[in-house]
Amino acid sequence: MAAVDIDVPVDTEPQIHNPEDMDRQAEGFKEQGNAFYSKKEYSEAFNYYTKAIDVSPKNASYYGNRAATLMMLCRFREALEDSQQAVRLDDCFMKGHLREGKCHLLLGNAMAANRCFQKVLELEPSNKEAEQENKTAGTLLEYERMADFGFEKRDFRKVVYCMDRALAVASACHRFKILKAECLALLGRYPEAQSVASDILRMDSTNADALYVRGLCLYYEDCIDKAVQFFVQALRMAPDHEKARLACRNAKALKAKKEEGNQAFKNCNYEAAYQLYTEALTIDPNNIKTNAKLYCNRATAGAKLKKLNQAIDDCTSAIKLDDTYIKAYLRRAQCYMNTEQYEEAVRDYEKVYQTEKTSDHKHLLKTAQLELKKSKRKDYYKVLGVSKNATEDEIKKAYRKRALMHHPDRHSAATPEVQKEEEKKFKEVGEAFTVLSDPKKKMRYDSGHDLEDEGSCDGGDFDANNIFRAFFGGHGGGGGGGYSFDSSPDSGPGNFFFQFG
Repeated sequence: MAAVDIDVPVDTEPQIHNPEDMDRQAEGFKEQGNAFYSKKEYSEAFNYYTKAIDVSPKNASYYGNRAATLMMLCRFREALEDSQQAVRLDDCFMKGHLREGKCHLLLGNAMAANRCFQKVLELEPSNKEAEQENKTAGTLLEYERMADFGFEKRDFRKVVYCMDRALAVASACHRFKILKAECLALLGRYPEAQSVASDILRMDSTNADALYVRGLCLYYEDCIDKAVQFFVQALRMAPDHEKARLACRNAKALKAKKEEGNQAFKNCNYEAAYQLYTEALTIDPNNIKTNAKLYCNRATAGAKLKKLNQAIDDCTSAIKLDDTYIKAYLRRAQCYMNTEQYEEAVRDYEKVYQTEKTSDHKHLLKTAQLELKKSKRKDYYKVLGVSKNATEDEIKKAYRKRALMHHPDRHSAATPEVQKEEEKKFKEVGEAFTVLSDPKKKMRYDSGHDLEDEGSCDGGDFDANNIFRAFFGGHGGGGGGGYSFDSSPDSGPGNFFFQFG
């Protein structure tokens, strides 16, 4: 039978069993590690310190050196483990305690860091580095305290401020990063929050807190289905994650209630839609983007129900939550038009047109500007007390009533102030009738022209008494004796009789 060649693995390093030789070999590895460390070749230094530990696993300084190397490689959790092992082997190893404290500090464990620095100061009371690091640990604790208080008071900007300063010390603390990211999301700064969470997930794809923040950003950006997927994933990694559980429940409830309201609106059940949107708004006050849409939806339902002032308030609430929400500006502007608040309507349409210069938005702005111009003239329809769609007969009837009500002869016994005011009203009634009873003048007036400025209702040719006499067919007027008014208590504005000479 032919011999079979067998590959036998060969150790890269010779096997040494003599303790003194093993110590020399370990020291050799350590010196090589030191050489690579001084050249900032930390990966190679790590390899040689590891070889030294493999040969002599009870030497505290080897763990201490490897911990220093791991810190330079930003592998702080591993560095912490090596530092802790170093001080377990030698409780008087001052550098070991100092490195352990620094690792705790970088990882955001200020209390543990404080204990380590206190131990260094016990070993060496004059150690300036330990004194300074201990102060830094105290500052970190204070930032944590301020952040907790700020979060409780919903002062999320304060929390972000505190976490930025805390992370300047504890740059490897995931807990601080997550708290900052959560508050950025609550402030509507979603890209920044996403970036922080994504950085953590690149290092640890199973981090439940980071998954929760990713879901929170999507939820607040109204991407509810995707948000639920992240919340579910976070709960899979950490079944007791209460924030993820609450957010998941809110997301599902909000989506269901909003869709129910939309369906009621499509079915023209505006009262039900209004109520459902109201209920949806109570689910999560932190969801700015979705709540802005809900306010606008409720405003649309409110407008259908003729609740125009409430609709305006809802649009204003939507805009406060999202000042880029064009649909809310358009809805509010229409409500302003319907309530004849033309200056406010023009302001909203200008905002819309500046943002989206479309022909439709330009037309809406021009219409509002025209109505605003018309509103600044005398409103002859209001003077006569008729609608803008009044017929010729309705205009005549209105003139008859108002002219008799304000005629100077009717108020001849009143005070001079009252007489002057009634005479002014009598003249306005005549002006209004002159315009609205003339088809050409009425058409120009309705199209926005100011006929008073053009001289169509003023000047020498206009006399309210002449209009009155022409309308009633009387003789004289203004105290001329062609007619008189019954001033008895029971008389109404139409109780008059003519006296013929």
